[in-house]
Amino acid sequence: MNILKKIIFNHTHKANLMNILKKITTPLVLTSLLVVMLSGCTKPEGPAEKAGKAVDSAVNKTGQQIEKAGDQIQDKSNR
Repeated sequence: MNILKKIIFNHTHKANLMNILKKITTPLVLTSLLVVMLSGCTKPEGPAEKAGKAVDSAVNKTGQQIEKAGDQIQDKSNR
């Protein structure tokens, strides 16, 4: 009787383990496929996007220089 219980327990334990693994691996595989598919859809930057980034960079640098000049003027006026 004891051996029969062990066989039944091992069989149900293996079945439960397989169900758990199926529930875990299916979403992982689907998520991995989605990531691979979406990463393949990115297009290289075109000339307009590169120009836009250059303009953004120039505006940021100009803003920083203006802020620095304003700070220097304020420091001199406080003396």
